Order: sequence, then structure tokens, then C-alpha cells
Amino acid sequence: MATTRVGVGAAVAVVCAALFALLAVAVAGRHGAPFPVDRSLHVWCVRHRPAWAADAARLVTATGTGPLPYLGAVAAGLIAGRDARERRGAVVAALLFLCLVQATRYAVLLPIHRPRPATADWATLATGYAFPSGHATTSALVAGLLAGALYRVARPAVARTGAVLLGCWAAAVGLSRIYLGVHWPSDVLGGWLYALAWLAVGHALLAWTAGRKAPYPLQALSGGPRPRFERRSAGRYGGLA
Repeated sequence: MATTRVGVGAAVAVVCAALFALLAVAVAGRHGAPFPVDRSLHVWCVRHRPAWAADAARLVTATGTGPLPYLGAVAAGLIAGRDARERRGAVVAALLFLCLVQATRYAVLLPIHRPRPATADWATLATGYAFPSGHATTSALVAGLLAGALYRVARPAVARTGAVLLGCWAAAVGLSRIYLGVHWPSDVLGGWLYALAWLAVGHALLAWTAGRKAPYPLQALSGGPRPRFERRSAGRYGGLA
């Protein structure tokens, strides 16, 4: 089972990374100029943006930045751990993972230096370059961490429901950036692909460390060797490890 999860995670990571690389090359090849579909969707959003809808989008977009995503990573670690020691290790792992992916995003962001849409079309404030979207990347990462934690400890039906809700939240954050006029749609797509590639790498790594003598904080997230009573109950509650 662990070998299968490693293979699936690696395959998804390769596919998402390849798609992201192709999109990044295409964006760089156009010197940041928007694709025709980018411009069409951007114009539609600007023309169909009543005040109440813009207010709602600003509320949604605010959840994808600042301290909230890091609190989400902490919550994922607390959920994933079965005791105080595991929780501490899982919190450290989740925060390190989020910070690592955020930092490496700049390796793409700065060389491509894609400009944002015209500021006259913005319905909220924004800073920095456009590709890939930081809000889309961050919310997708946090949603993935929380969903993984739920699958580790909750019943399958509860975990699936939580994962769907978290996915809807991450999608809403990314789409809000387009609707508010501060990102091109391909920026958001790039953020999603970038986050999914990293989440798949993390999934494969945790699956590989499951059942091994993995060092903290990886063992806390992967599950590591379980006591006998936990192995007997694993089929009832499901989980990643």
C-alpha cells in the first residue's frame, strides 16, 4: 500500500510540475503578456463586478494571506498528531513545508517578473509580480495540509467532506484574485499547479517514510510505526498512514 501511494504521489508530482513548467515557459516566452483567454476573462470580471460582489470577493481573498494560512498549517499539525509529541512534530513539519514552498516560489516569480493587470481594473490592493499567484498557491497548500490531516485521523466520510470543503475554499480564494482584477487567470492556474506538485511530493515522501524509522517531524505526519491497538483500529478510521 505504501509503495502504491509513493508511486501515485510521484506521478502526480511529475505531471503537475511538467504542466507548471510548460505554463511558466509560455508566460516567459510572451514576456508576461496575457494570453487571449486571460484578457477575455479579465474584461468580463471587470464589467460584471457590482459593489456587493467585490466586497464578498475581498472577504474571501483576505483568508488566503497574512497569518491565517500559517494558523491553518498549525491546525493541520495539531489534527494530525495523536499525542503531544506527535503534534509538536507535525506542527513543525507543516510550517516548514509551507515556508519552503513559499520561499521557492520566488525562484519562479522574480525571473519571470510578470506584470499584473492595469491598476485601474483593481478592486483591491496587491503587490509584487503576478505569476504564479501567491494567494492561489498558499490557499491550495493549506487546504492540502488540512485535508491530509483529516484523512489521517477522521472517518473516511468526514475526511472526504472536509477535503471537498477545503478544496472549494482554495478555489474561491484563487478565483477571487481574478475577479478582483489583480491577477490573470493563468497566474492562478500556475499557483494551483505549483501547489499541487509540492503537495504530491509531500504525499509521496510521507508515504515512503510511513512504517520506517523516520526522524521527527516527518514521523509525526507519516504515522511511523504504530502501537498494536492503533493498527487494529486503522481500518475503522482510515487515514494516510
